[in-house]
Amino acid sequence: MTNALIGEKSPYLLQHAQNPVAWLPWGERAFAKARAEDKPIFLSVGYSTCHWCHVMAHESFESQEVADLLNSDFVPVKVDREERPDVDRIYMLFVQASTGSGGWPMSVWLTPELRPFFGGTYFAPQSRHGRPGFIDVLKHLSKAWKEDRARIESSSVTVLDQLSSYIGTSSDAAAAPDRALLDSAFYHFRRTFDSRYGGFGSAPKFPRVVAYNFLLRYHALTKNEEALDMTVATLDAMQRGGMHDQLGGGFHRYSVDERWFVPHFEKMLYDQAQLASSYLEAFQITGNPEVSDTARRIFEYVLRDMTDSTGGFFSAEDADSPDPEHPGHNREGAFYVWKAQEISEILEGDSDVAFRLRYGVEPDGNVHNDPHGEFTGQNILYRATPLDEVSARLNTTPAQVGESLKEWSSLLFEAREQRPRPHLDNKILTSWNALMISALVKGFIVLGEPAYLSAARRAASFVSNTMYADQVLLRRYCAGEAAVPAFLDDYAFFIQALLDLFEATSEPDYLLRAAELAGTPLARFEDAAHGGFFSTTERASDLVLRIKDDYDGAEPSGNSVATDVLLRMAHVTGDLSFSERAERSLQSFGPKLQAQPSIAPQMLVAVGRFLAEPAQTIVRCREINAEVESILALHRKTFKPYDVIFALTDDAAAALAGRFPFLGSLERKGRITIYECRNFVCDLPKVLE
Repeated sequence: MTNALIGEKSPYLLQHAQNPVAWLPWGERAFAKARAEDKPIFLSVGYSTCHWCHVMAHESFESQEVADLLNSDFVPVKVDREERPDVDRIYMLFVQASTGSGGWPMSVWLTPELRPFFGGTYFAPQSRHGRPGFIDVLKHLSKAWKEDRARIESSSVTVLDQLSSYIGTSSDAAAAPDRALLDSAFYHFRRTFDSRYGGFGSAPKFPRVVAYNFLLRYHALTKNEEALDMTVATLDAMQRGGMHDQLGGGFHRYSVDERWFVPHFEKMLYDQAQLASSYLEAFQITGNPEVSDTARRIFEYVLRDMTDSTGGFFSAEDADSPDPEHPGHNREGAFYVWKAQEISEILEGDSDVAFRLRYGVEPDGNVHNDPHGEFTGQNILYRATPLDEVSARLNTTPAQVGESLKEWSSLLFEAREQRPRPHLDNKILTSWNALMISALVKGFIVLGEPAYLSAARRAASFVSNTMYADQVLLRRYCAGEAAVPAFLDDYAFFIQALLDLFEATSEPDYLLRAAELAGTPLARFEDAAHGGFFSTTERASDLVLRIKDDYDGAEPSGNSVATDVLLRMAHVTGDLSFSERAERSLQSFGPKLQAQPSIAPQMLVAVGRFLAEPAQTIVRCREINAEVESILALHRKTFKPYDVIFALTDDAAAALAGRFPFLGSLERKGRITIYECRNFVCDLPKVLE
């Protein structure tokens, strides 16, 4: 038995293709059915590695009783939020406004005109603990639609008007952002910082990397040591905790508790990319090799387990995997956790003792607060004991123990590889791939690893060759098909990645492609009247709202990155038309930033770039050679987040001169000429004869 989702490419939609629910994908076929049959739409939004999506699917969407209700009284529609973030954002805004919270799976009921009138997230099948069950909700809404249709229709119109008003942009002129915005955001993070465990706020704790991006740049601008200390303490706590995969590298989605110990075991590409960048930046500032090692292990994980043969990067790995103790069932974290006896069967004697001491392994399991009983008798590996204490136990040195632990961890990793792996979502998304490209380029620049640059170039070539044609970028590639017109974040993140590649390689094609995308394609998203950018290019027939996303959450918003990348384009090229568009965006978001600056830390990164004088170090040379690379490495050694540093070869200068006269004006004298410029005014160049 299959439904209409069987013809889709999305792994999430295919997970539901054999439900008894008569699912339709989002599109005109579903809308026409709702109009023709005069039924409300039940919209279910999720993604393939979402734990509670699996739970609701098993409890409700695999149930014939539920399917009968959905199929008879509603038009059931499934959306993969990672393919269609535009649809997800609109209805998540409604759910958050009407219920006070949001999440996935998201459940929303719509009129045939796509206006929402009721929504929530996960519903248990039966009512319990005062919460309505899914079956009761379906029966109630079906009855209301038939008996109180006019009120529902009227309410849905009002709701849409209220949402439109909420997301509207004021036409009032706003002052240019200033330093006070940055100070205000810093004090917010200072107030919410957990000085005991790191991170901001209480459990559950998420790695909100955009906050670290802001704080490290605030430190660079102001020399405020607290901003650095809060960030480094958080990164250190995360790398020591169970949220960090101590054997395989990479990070899980978030920590259930306040001390980064018990994770939600899902692994997302966007987390790996952003966290790798943060650890690299922290290494540039602190020089702590343990920090750089964490970044290396993130890259090791991504290149080993999340890289397609095309060079693109997969989206995510599930939290759940087959439970060896209950065949036919999945359990969260089953792939990652250990019984003490399993470790003792692989390691022996002092090796076993030392490993268990280092990683907090206890005979009966180390998860003592386990309300759902998921980790009974199991151990989550975390760095429980410092190396010097472990070495004292073995009467050896910390360095020797560190080397031994690598060997022991390798043995356990190989044993773990024999277990059934979690589900892999093999979608390749442009925006998330772009974040990973930027991280790998930073890895090459900071750590000098050519393999990272090679992987970044392969991924960029894949996106350019497969996902872009005739100035139109696509968002998703899966099972041999590139599809879904790209959104603002896809364009902004990929422009950023291309700029990173240009600075790393000095190859003009990267800069020319970035400029091409930042021109007409990006302009299609702009609000010409008020500044800023919409998430979509135009009001499509399947969208009831056109939203400007202004919240920097698990990922930076497209507006924040687009604004920052336009400023950066101006600083690299000398073309001030880019910065003029960025300034309009900053003014557009000025009122919201003034009211609550902490909602958009990545936009504050752009504010910092706007306030900093453009600084360029450009090495004019005949070609890239060891001497040029040495000069670049010297300038890049320290963390200079708002400086532009790149080499410009004779060939590159010739290729770029027609598009960017500023770059064409920088002549080479002697073997190498080093230009140091501030605000596009250059000092006397340093000439190496």
